[in-house]
Amino acid sequence: MASSSFRLRFQFQFQFQFQFHPHLHFNSRHFCNSANAKLIAIHDPRKFTEYIIEQCKLGRVDYGYSLLVNSLKIGYSPDLSLYNTVIRSLSKANLLTQALNLFSTMKTEGISPDVFSYNALIRVMINRGLKVEAKEILIGMIESDIAPDVCTYNMLIRMQCKDMLIDEAHALIQLMTEQGVAPSVWTYNALLIGYCLCGQMDKAGEVFDLMVQTQCQPTVFTYNILINGYVQLKSIDKALDVFQEMYEHGIGLDVVTYNTLINGFVKLKSIDKALDVFQEMYEQGIGHDAWTYNTLINGYVKLKEIDKALDVSKVMVEQGIDPNVVTCTTLVDGFSKCHRIPQARQLFNDMQTYGIKPNVVTYGALLDGLLKNESIDEAKALIKEIESNGVAPDIFIYNILINSLCENGQVKDAENLVSVLLSRGMVPNRITYTALIKGYCKKGFMNTAIELLNKMKQVGCPPDGITYNTLIRGFISNGDFQNALSFRDIMVNEGFEADPFTYSLFRTYSSHYKPESFSGRC
Repeated sequence: MASSSFRLRFQFQFQFQFQFHPHLHFNSRHFCNSANAKLIAIHDPRKFTEYIIEQCKLGRVDYGYSLLVNSLKIGYSPDLSLYNTVIRSLSKANLLTQALNLFSTMKTEGISPDVFSYNALIRVMINRGLKVEAKEILIGMIESDIAPDVCTYNMLIRMQCKDMLIDEAHALIQLMTEQGVAPSVWTYNALLIGYCLCGQMDKAGEVFDLMVQTQCQPTVFTYNILINGYVQLKSIDKALDVFQEMYEHGIGLDVVTYNTLINGFVKLKSIDKALDVFQEMYEQGIGHDAWTYNTLINGYVKLKEIDKALDVSKVMVEQGIDPNVVTCTTLVDGFSKCHRIPQARQLFNDMQTYGIKPNVVTYGALLDGLLKNESIDEAKALIKEIESNGVAPDIFIYNILINSLCENGQVKDAENLVSVLLSRGMVPNRITYTALIKGYCKKGFMNTAIELLNKMKQVGCPPDGITYNTLIRGFISNGDFQNALSFRDIMVNEGFEADPFTYSLFRTYSSHYKPESFSGRC
């Protein structure tokens, strides 16, 4: 309730603008300007509070925040619940500055933050990638004798898993248990995602077992995480085991479950088995969605059966499912890879006619096709189109261009393009470096190729099997079998192996070496 002195100050401030009526009815018209808002704040603080909350729910967070801050100047006293509502809404809208300001104002007004207040700030910090600052908020929380709750721990665990610090995330579960905070299904799911992303499926299995032991019931989402983890490793048999376990435990299979299995078979190029899963979905009454069809289309594209991919897209439309940018991009890529550039270009134009805006991947797919078919003028025109349409070329586009230049022996131009991407704040990745190494190998600049390989390690972008195979093939092509064998040994020690093409080159061009000098180790 406002004090009498406050009412006098308020009435003096607005006596020439409003005629205060004791039976003023509340509705949104009264909030057309801040003065009316202040009037309602005094006349009916409860409804004013409800109105601010309503604005936050409607997504008008800036307005709700402004109403709250301005009303404080005339003595309106919101409670902790309202502060938390607005801070939480600001957090979800990623409005860090306003959230911090309101948090500070709350403390200045004598309202002590609680765990929900701190959680909202930690969330926005993490969303902004401000991990150090998020930890500082956590420290402040603990120093204020406010114990983290399950939501606090879940956010921190997700943050650690995103940074691939999975063991540290796992340690947090042990810590929260010791502090009497029971992990939730979301806690375990976050950790499962982390282990699956790292390909550590044994550890993921242990987490799942721990989950069951602690009476935390796995959900369909939990099982889908495991299935996807095995699919990414192409361990389809283990994915099917999890699928069977779901069925036996009465876990309702959903469209994501089936789509993930279809994707697993597509990765193995087992399109017939993917179609079996597709049919089973229909028999089980689970409707196909755009992801289902897009995955099948991608499967046919991988097999370079573009006409069958196109047939699937037609069935998709017949079933009332609109093709999206992923559908069109996959088909453009398929036509490009099959050297059917006119159809790729036509589809690219058609998708825009029907209101499907190409993304950077779409442009990249068409650009790659044009360059590989030596349609240089069209490729240059497409690059101008990319920029004119406001699509910022990313590392994906630059890698296509760099790879094409290196393939054509234009390594100097490729180096210049790397300088351009660096000037635009992008960082070369493994694909960039491998393309350059390939270019140097084609030119016979093997020392430069080695220097670049070493640079990859120095900048935290370690070479993979493709990089090593590219370099080794360069040595073989340039007649340096000794270095080819030396780097073959380095590659094997780092857990990679020669691909079939590299192995065949060894056998073809190193007849003066005994086969046993490399067999079994490539």
